[in-house]
Amino acid sequence: MNIIKPKRLRHGDLIGLVTPASPIADPPRIERAVHYLERLGYRVTVGERVGKVHGYLAGADEERLADLHAMFEDQRVKAIIALRGGYGTPRLLSKLNYRLISRNPKILVGFSDITALQLALWRQCGLITFHGPMAGVDMADTIDGFTEELFWRTVTSTKKIGRISFPPGVQPSTLHPGKAVGRLVGGNLSIVVSLLGTHYFPRTTDAVLFLEDIGEEPYRVDRMMTQLRNAKVFSKCNAVLTGQFSDCLPKDQAKPSLSVEEILDEVARHAGRPFISNLPFAHLPQKMTLPIGLRVQVDASSASIQYLESAVS
Repeated sequence: MNIIKPKRLRHGDLIGLVTPASPIADPPRIERAVHYLERLGYRVTVGERVGKVHGYLAGADEERLADLHAMFEDQRVKAIIALRGGYGTPRLLSKLNYRLISRNPKILVGFSDITALQLALWRQCGLITFHGPMAGVDMADTIDGFTEELFWRTVTSTKKIGRISFPPGVQPSTLHPGKAVGRLVGGNLSIVVSLLGTHYFPRTTDAVLFLEDIGEEPYRVDRMMTQLRNAKVFSKCNAVLTGQFSDCLPKDQAKPSLSVEEILDEVARHAGRPFISNLPFAHLPQKMTLPIGLRVQVDASSASIQYLESAVS
């Protein structure tokens, strides 16, 4: 695969904001995100169709797709940041102009539903993208210091990123010891599973797979993890990283249930790969930036991660 690193961000560069999935319910968040980026010395352009609403989608597929294509085509735009996730990005994958994107590679940032777009671009174009803070979610509020520092260092520096230093209070857990090297792939568990069997699912041989989710009952997390296991995803990858599974509790607390922690213990035992859980990434203010496609080293015995190269050129 020909791996493409986007060019690094510099002060004064133009950043584009888009809504590939669901609409922004609170429009002032867009303005606050713009002000945050401008305070840092960047210029900002908001997608022409941001603000559109089509049920649970931020406009029709053609409208959201048009904003994405316009941002990649505009030579002035150096980075594209999703305002939010929600649902809708997988609907765009069969209509994306991958040739256009390959010829105009740029920093693309988001998480949650944006996972579909990021994994498709990795599989189809070899483009490194960034599972990280979103403009209308993290940047519209007081952004967490750890989140902010790692994100901007990752997208602005061509130096090797090196070992990730976790903030105080974060205690990753070793579920299976060992060391491994591979390229990061993954994101939101439900979206990753939805891509199985398509041309957009990433090749996981020798990969470091990372997963997180929100609002899924334990049995649903179990079902999705089992699907990945049955599809031989865990047996192909070199290591597994899991973040936070926010609000993943049984709806009926009176009924017996496994916990997500118990499910992950079982997954790690079956996978037999270096496995670190409870890492700071997911639908929470404190989150790592994980560059999809970046070569990393995992030492599960010491619960440490090193980024072995820069993510931008």
